[in-house]
Amino acid sequence: MAGWIVKKLLDEGHTVHAAVRNPLDKSQVGHLIALAENAPGSIELFKADLLEHGSYDSAMQGCSIVFHTASPFFNKVKDPQRELIDPALKGTANVLESVNRTPTVKRVVLTSSVAAIIGDAKDCLSYPGGVATEEQWNTSSSLKHQPYSYSKTIAEQKAWEIARQQKRWDLVVINPSLVIGPGIRLHSNSESFRLVKQLADGSSKMGVPDFQIGVVDVRDLAEAHYQAAMRKEASDRHIISARESSLLQLAEALHNEFGDKWPLPKKLLPKTLVWLVAPLAGFKRKMIANNIGYPWKADNSKGIKMLDMRYRPLEESMNDMFRQMVEQGMLKQK
Repeated sequence: MAGWIVKKLLDEGHTVHAAVRNPLDKSQVGHLIALAENAPGSIELFKADLLEHGSYDSAMQGCSIVFHTASPFFNKVKDPQRELIDPALKGTANVLESVNRTPTVKRVVLTSSVAAIIGDAKDCLSYPGGVATEEQWNTSSSLKHQPYSYSKTIAEQKAWEIARQQKRWDLVVINPSLVIGPGIRLHSNSESFRLVKQLADGSSKMGVPDFQIGVVDVRDLAEAHYQAAMRKEASDRHIISARESSLLQLAEALHNEFGDKWPLPKKLLPKTLVWLVAPLAGFKRKMIANNIGYPWKADNSKGIKMLDMRYRPLEESMNDMFRQMVEQGMLKQK
């Protein structure tokens, strides 16, 4: 996603200070340099480490807007504290402490997640009308249950805590649902990549669980970040989600173009079967019990009104992503 935000900024003629782990590693930053070569804007790379205090000070010098997007998204981890909680919480604190030391910064746009609002789909049942809004917070996740969602929740809460202790800069938060669509540089270790891969490589040809999620195209999400940065009236949190979907609907979006060549799933698996085999697939049964078969609903009207969001059709997002995966040889049938 960060690549699409950089592209948008460069295309609009802005100067971008990009914080990266190693500015000299062309395999990691070459795509950013290439974006700037054909754009009216310019880019400068700065070495930074999310967990190192003061690491972002140099990159922020002279900047008026800071985008904080860095946070790991992995559902299966061995050490949630080290792999999820520490990077999300400490990283957010480090970035915002650098903001506090940089007098030119007037606004921070933070990428949180709708997971900071909805921990499990079952949570929606307790929300007014069964629909999540920016007013709700995830209270069902913990270090042991849905640790990724927990990491996003406490990281965003930390950001608000720091923001409210000062008055120079304001904080605008983007809460996206599952991000799909083509990448500036496709990451084979992202959760969205793994999900789409499992839909098409034969792993799910017998069917998929009745798992409801929200989805948003990565290009629309980048636009949301840009609008959150540039619109004076933007404030507080914004659910950025194009629509509610399901794993089966994601697969069905690919059927017309790819269904004759790839073993895409065509039916739902019984919840009892999914619950029984969950541990074999690396999922805890509590997660299955609290999500399978429950409607996932979130109100995206604030983003549409405040950020003028317009969302791409699901078929466009899924097909563009899948086509890129195939063209780059990242998909193989089992």
